[in-house]
Amino acid sequence: MIKNILKGIQAYSGALALISKLKLWKYFAIPIAISIITATVIGFSAYGLSDNIGRFIARVWVWDWGKDTFTAISSFIGAIVIIAIGLILYKHIIMALSAPFMSPVSEKIEAHLTGQPKHQHRNTSFKEQLWRGIRINVRNLGKELLISLPILLLKFIPLVNIFSTVLLFLVQAYYAGFGNMDYTLERHFNYRESIRFVRQHRGIAIGNGIVFILFLLIPVIGVILVLPMSVTAASLKTVGLLEDQGVLMKPEELVK
Repeated sequence: MIKNILKGIQAYSGALALISKLKLWKYFAIPIAISIITATVIGFSAYGLSDNIGRFIARVWVWDWGKDTFTAISSFIGAIVIIAIGLILYKHIIMALSAPFMSPVSEKIEAHLTGQPKHQHRNTSFKEQLWRGIRINVRNLGKELLISLPILLLKFIPLVNIFSTVLLFLVQAYYAGFGNMDYTLERHFNYRESIRFVRQHRGIAIGNGIVFILFLLIPVIGVILVLPMSVTAASLKTVGLLEDQGVLMKPEELVK
């Protein structure tokens, strides 16, 4: 698992150069705009709601002594909850709406890596790609919230809350990587086959998603670069996995 996580992270090392080489920046214009708008809306919403959630949690403390301390802690926890849920919503919204624009990027990377400009794969329309993106991300959103909400409750337990933060980060990373890998998988697998494929390679998904989440910690630039870098890195690894499984032919096999 750790080895595959590192492979998912290492794929980012060649992402920027490949984007420039294949002249892919033009495909990211609309997704970047979607990313910026979504991040702005969620950011302002989180700022306004964190205090309200903190005060709501503080009502549990009915005693006068320690009230201010508990309220301060509750506000901090409320901010973490809002940020966590905000990140979950952000990534699934941008991944779903960007699907029709990211699929061509993934296809060009696949053609470059395999040496086959024309592939035998499922031909899908803009509408079908959008619906696939929405379906996958709504499914992943539900799963992620189901897992994340109990983890967030663990933050009220001292010491345990440290481990819950790491676990929450890894869960977010997995589903981020899942969405990025599906831009390639949608051409070769149906909905259920793609889910099975990502489960088999969850380490790669987590590695890709770890960098995705870390990008979002970089003010402004992170929101702009997160999709171009993460989608390109995911495409590089996913194409390699498909070649290893015989779904795609490797370049050396074409000349035999």
